[in-house]
Amino acid sequence: MIYCCEEHVDLALDMVVDEHETFPILEKVDVDNLSTSCEFCQKLAVYVVANE
Repeated sequence: MIYCCEEHVDLALDMVVDEHETFPILEKVDVDNLSTSCEFCQKLAVYVVANE
């Protein structure tokens, strides 16, 4: 799973496709319950990209 902001969502999607060779799952993070930062910068994560 990769947590990412709006700016880095395309990069996260590409990484999942490259690593797992499968269609990624994109889900919006519930901001009220999670304060995780983007894995590429320090902004608040908006999406979680996963392979399953």
